[in-house]
Amino acid sequence: MEALLYTPFLLTLSFVSVASSTDSACSLRRSFHLNEMHEPGDVVLGGLFEVHYTSLFPDITYTSEPEQPSCEFDTLGFRDAMTMVFAIEEINKNPSLLPNLTLGYSLYDNCGALVIGFSGALSLASGQEEGISPQENCSGTPPILAIVGDSYSTFSIAIANVLGLFKIPIYFSFFLDVFQVRQFWEHTFQCKFDPAEGEEDEKALCTGDEDLEQVETELLDVSNLRPEYNVYKAVYALAHALDEMLRCEPGKGPFVDRTCAALQSLEPWQLLHYLQKVNFTTPFGDQVSFDENGDALPIYDVMNWVWLPEGGTKIQNVGEVKKSAFGREELVLNENLIFWNFESKKPPQSVCSENCPPGTRMARKKGQPVCCFDCIPCSDGKISNGSARECISCPEDFWSSPQRDHCLPKETEFLSYHEPLGICLTTTSLLGTFICAVVLGIFIYHRSTPIVRANNSELSFLLLVSLKLCFLCSLLFIGRPILWTCQLRHAAFGISFVLCVSCILVKTMVVLAVFKASKPGGGASLKWFGPTQQRGTVFALTCIQAAVCTVWIVSASPMPHKNTQYHNDKIVYECEVGSTFGFAVLLSYIGLLAFISLMLAFLARNLPDNFNEAKLITFSMLIFCAVWVAFVPAYINSPGKYADAVEVFAILASSFGLLVALFGPKSYVILLKPERNTKKAIMGRGT
Repeated sequence: MEALLYTPFLLTLSFVSVASSTDSACSLRRSFHLNEMHEPGDVVLGGLFEVHYTSLFPDITYTSEPEQPSCEFDTLGFRDAMTMVFAIEEINKNPSLLPNLTLGYSLYDNCGALVIGFSGALSLASGQEEGISPQENCSGTPPILAIVGDSYSTFSIAIANVLGLFKIPIYFSFFLDVFQVRQFWEHTFQCKFDPAEGEEDEKALCTGDEDLEQVETELLDVSNLRPEYNVYKAVYALAHALDEMLRCEPGKGPFVDRTCAALQSLEPWQLLHYLQKVNFTTPFGDQVSFDENGDALPIYDVMNWVWLPEGGTKIQNVGEVKKSAFGREELVLNENLIFWNFESKKPPQSVCSENCPPGTRMARKKGQPVCCFDCIPCSDGKISNGSARECISCPEDFWSSPQRDHCLPKETEFLSYHEPLGICLTTTSLLGTFICAVVLGIFIYHRSTPIVRANNSELSFLLLVSLKLCFLCSLLFIGRPILWTCQLRHAAFGISFVLCVSCILVKTMVVLAVFKASKPGGGASLKWFGPTQQRGTVFALTCIQAAVCTVWIVSASPMPHKNTQYHNDKIVYECEVGSTFGFAVLLSYIGLLAFISLMLAFLARNLPDNFNEAKLITFSMLIFCAVWVAFVPAYINSPGKYADAVEVFAILASSFGLLVALFGPKSYVILLKPERNTKKAIMGRGT
């Protein structure tokens, strides 16, 4: 396959200066006999195209003026010229581009010869007026401001260099010539409109009724319009530059003293300033702008030579290469249109290794050609599309698919309300809260009975409320961790349990004080354990824990954390404690109060039966301490969500232990053995 790449359009600005003559008239030095086409306008654009190509140059005798070379019609060049005419007419009809200004054109045929191209360029620069009177001034703007060259850059670049050297007067006159259309018609239908008298020619006479749809002509072949499209974009680039120039606000211009260019005295270099900044999108979706070198963004066609069944060939467009204003290059190929000159009509197969499948990488074989390689699967967490020499790692929150060909979001793990373990713990927590509420209701209803009054009813009510808080705080450990739940979970747990254990500790101290007061001379001890002192002690002990939690949260607050260390393919959402020391102090304080309560209750276990709550406190504290001693190693060795589950289980187990041990026997007596809930029965136990 051979690919042909067409060069982009070329804009040639004619940089010409003007000379004035006040002493003598300006006159045209020479008139060229050129094929030309004109249309007047407020601003005129020039064009040089190969409407004919040179077939024969006359002999030069140096004794007379050389004759014009013999030229033959070129359909493609004529199509370029017509494209420029079409673009200018389209712009003139567009109300949003160059409103109140009409573009004109002046087109010349370069005949595919540099000498004729120079003649056309000089005609564009100077005009074709034979002369003007001495009273008129030769100075002024050039008759044309820019020239659109054809697709042959050799001609256009040479003409651009010459136009910058000459300083000649500029004049211009306009006329329309239909000679080109006539010549095209005769070329297409192989006929003559008015053959010369006596000319023997086999060509038929043109009638003007010939049907273009019945003939195949390059003019109507739209399979490759890249050169014409370049002419189209060139005209629009000039139009957008002019439009931007006309929008210049006085005092904010880009030229000396912040002036703007005036249309009446416009110079080509002023238009060039705006042309360099052009940036627009054509109706066909292509961006047009110029880089720092003044080159347009290229669009190259990828062409393929195709063998035809009858033995001929044709060139077929199979793709394009584009470059964007951001420097990115894009190759688009229509592989179905590519013709492969093999018997199989398919692309040739490599004699080396086949492409690696997705999920593997190429590993070159030592001592063999570079196209020989093994395909090695990507490791966990990496992927490839099969053509890479190295596998690429997935982003942090993603993991490779089983096929290693794309990345998948990692699974997330936390103790959820929707999984069986979370449902069981939530149900147990709510059940404990409900039982506490029922027991509290029973005790409030029977608050005047001896068994409730004998066991310090106020502390019992406060103890039941604190147990409800212990059950409810366990819910903060379930669900996806967020900032406020991470900060509140341990604080709520620590304060609730300290309130609970403080009530138990004060109840134990009251039992001991009452027993001591029952002995001779011990009544003075009760003044230190009145209701006010009991409330104050509970409040003070709880405030210490609240202060510990406050300092912990302020100095090193617990935070939600995405842990990827436990599992490569999972994200474990957990709460970082922030300060291990703060967490240790919180647990240690609870443990200290529980240990003191246990010791005091153990000392009071052998008191008379009418003070036997000490036995229940001893049993409840043994359960409490056993649960939390077992909690520490289990918590440390449990990863991820299971650490939260262990802590919730410890909270629920210790809370149920206190609830059942302290309030189970009393509730049994109140509900099922009311005959034992009398003052006589209680006081009679000790006899």
